[in-house]
Amino acid sequence: MNKLLLSVAAFAMSATLAHGQNVTVITPYLAQPGTQMYLEGFEAAATDQGWNYNVIDTAGDVAAVISRIEDAVTQKVDAIVINVDPAQVAAGLEVAAEAGIPVIGMDSGADPLLATNVTSNGYAMAANTAVYVANRIKGEGKVVMFVFDAFPPVQIRGVIADAVFGNFPDIEVMDRITPDVQDGGIADSRAKMEAILAASPEEGSVAAVWAAWDQPALGALQAIEDAGRSGEGIVIVGMDANPQARDAIAAGGNFEASMAQDFQGIGSTVAQAVARAISGKEIKESVIYVPTVLITSANVSE
Repeated sequence: MNKLLLSVAAFAMSATLAHGQNVTVITPYLAQPGTQMYLEGFEAAATDQGWNYNVIDTAGDVAAVISRIEDAVTQKVDAIVINVDPAQVAAGLEVAAEAGIPVIGMDSGADPLLATNVTSNGYAMAANTAVYVANRIKGEGKVVMFVFDAFPPVQIRGVIADAVFGNFPDIEVMDRITPDVQDGGIADSRAKMEAILAASPEEGSVAAVWAAWDQPALGALQAIEDAGRSGEGIVIVGMDANPQARDAIAAGGNFEASMAQDFQGIGSTVAQAVARAISGKEIKESVIYVPTVLITSANVSE
């Protein structure tokens, strides 16, 4: 992890290895722990393949991904990996397609201009966590949702959670919040949750918090604890099961569950897809899913 972060802080990570294939990875989301773990898995697999590789972080600037793709095309790389909504960088993907350079999505979103997208099954993850919430609050109460519709893998989660909660007539989504994600989402989610709690001071006025990833769930947890409302039984669930979330679940407080994605598995599977694309093999799957598991206090220590 330290090696990875130091390299990306220098804007690019590279390795001069035996086989000489050149691969560029571009993401605006390196502040997210999940993205860092994707890259760890990719780095290990790329090293085994003997590739020369660069990881470029545009630090939250989605538009800059287009020019970075164009740079990679100019450099005549053998493949490009993106971790961003492909619809937002279509101009760059078209340039890569014209040059015959395959582009693989790393938890990005399916698109005809991608050879494939490697991700977790967001539909299943969202259904599992939303149903967990619905069951825990016995099908009634007000739920706060933290979503991020600008990024397809996360947008999917919100859509499914909406559908699950909508199937329970006594569950009300009291707010659907899109937090600022510049720092991953914790600070702004905490501030937004503080405002909701202040506006709903009665015990039981908030039954649960459903978050499409762990950082907003952690921010909501901080707000609930600081407001002295942990004892109300507000159920919090997240997604990704990052180390902070696992610690919170293990502590036995309001944060009860999260979906564990195999982030490093996604990264290594991306590398496998890159290898197939470089070798000219047909990739029939527009999306390749890597398995997930629901983490609760029952299995958090496993």
